Amino acid sequence: MSHSSHAAEAADVLWFLPTHGDGRYLASQVGARHVTLNYLSQIARAADELGYYGLLLPTGKSCEDSWIIASAMVPLTQRTRFLVAVRPGLSEPSMTARMAATLDRLSGGRLLINVVAGGDPKELQGDGVFLDHSERYEATAEYLQVWRALLEGKTVDFEGKHVRSKQGKLLYPPVQTPYPPLYFGGSSEAGQEVAAEQCDVYLTWGEPPGDVAEKIADMRARAAKRGRKLSFGIRLHVIVRETAEEAWAAADHLIQYVTDEAIETAQKAFAHFDSVGQQRMARLHSGRREKLEISPNLWAGVGLVRGGAGTALVGSPQQVADRMKEYMALGIDRFILSGYPHLEECYRFAELVFPLLPLRETTGNRTLGTARNAGPFGEVIANVTAPTHRVSAS
Repeated sequence: MSHSSHAAEAADVLWFLPTHGDGRYLASQVGARHVTLNYLSQIARAADELGYYGLLLPTGKSCEDSWIIASAMVPLTQRTRFLVAVRPGLSEPSMTARMAATLDRLSGGRLLINVVAGGDPKELQGDGVFLDHSERYEATAEYLQVWRALLEGKTVDFEGKHVRSKQGKLLYPPVQTPYPPLYFGGSSEAGQEVAAEQCDVYLTWGEPPGDVAEKIADMRARAAKRGRKLSFGIRLHVIVRETAEEAWAAADHLIQYVTDEAIETAQKAFAHFDSVGQQRMARLHSGRREKLEISPNLWAGVGLVRGGAGTALVGSPQQVADRMKEYMALGIDRFILSGYPHLEECYRFAELVFPLLPLRETTGNRTLGTARNAGPFGEVIANVTAPTHRVSAS
């Protein structure tokens, strides 16, 4: 692994709360799970216990509301953070500034903000947003100026094309200063300009390392022009098993019920999006099953039927850790991961891969030392010896 001055020495790993549904297979009702408070709380508590840095809550009309779900999860968890979506155009900045300050206080400073401008014009029109692509990013830039100023404690007078505020003021500040960190993913020119100007963490979907390297270099240059520095994150699914053969079999298993009709329907829907990031995802596989390993251990099968993040790291624990370290060498210092079903895979990834990664925060039960499977019915070897095998961090 080549190191540069920009390489990340340690990383944070976040997991995903599947508020649009979960299951054992993609595009199938077989083994599907209901989105209930109890099920989501199991995943949130597992992530908290295992030491994940945070949880991403998706947004859009197919998902439960991310703010309400996050607020329900706060009292059930102690350390894990919540990456919650702000949607410029769907709300006023004063409203979400107040929501952010409240949730940050109630959680003891565990809020992260995901700025989502939206990429599906049909969905946006259903939500009452009739701005075109460039106008959405103009509105996002104005929105974030006001939002940030309010959370910094300023009195805001702002007259923009899309956003106005007269003597705007937030009375109760957030815990984090100057405000909860802003995460932003946008692959278009307009999106990248907003991120370089106003955001803290630039997110990319799981493209091959060469493409990610180009994006990061471009974003570093844009931020540097403004005297700013960005952190970088990547959004990926993960299919990790104790051997590579098992992992690739699990990848095939995940899409065994995906029909050609389902792929065609999904790809037609994605074609209406004006999101450059979604277009880049679709190009990785072109809707075809034949060549889904688009880069070593990087598999595009999820994107055949799922919008947004469409690639997965597939392999043994060491292979997956090695691929993640390749992204870290480019400067990626946070990974937002998911796997199907999310509860089991949350455990599997933490148990198999965490010991192989340089993690920035050693929270969760990893601080307890090696767990012992020591019950009364023979898990302790011959009722005498506790197992000692442990994988060390590399």
